[in-house]
Amino acid sequence: MRIRKWVQAFSVALPILLVFGVAHAACEAGTSGLCNPLSFKTVQAFVEGALKVLVMIALPIIGFFIVFSGFQFILAQGNEGKLKNAKQNFVYVIIGAALVLGAWVLATLLGATVSQLVG
Repeated sequence: MRIRKWVQAFSVALPILLVFGVAHAACEAGTSGLCNPLSFKTVQAFVEGALKVLVMIALPIIGFFIVFSGFQFILAQGNEGKLKNAKQNFVYVIIGAALVLGAWVLATLLGATVSQLVG
């Protein structure tokens, strides 16, 4: 049950961390009107940058939870209920890792395809 609370907290905190990691509010002094606080000029570059930050934040967390689920397997010592919980947590970690890395790869491929089509 503690894992689910961590996952819920992570799913709430991740978008906030993503925004702070990608955006930097550095408008040049002396500019009037609205300025772009992001260093990205296109939506494609923003999505790639956001997903890159997401992967950089998520990979250490995924690694931690893989090790943690391994410890759960070891500490189960044949107990069916604990083994079932460890297997379930491991599957969730692998699914989460596949979603994070798959989103990054898919966005990179789509961005490259759009760039080639546009010219």
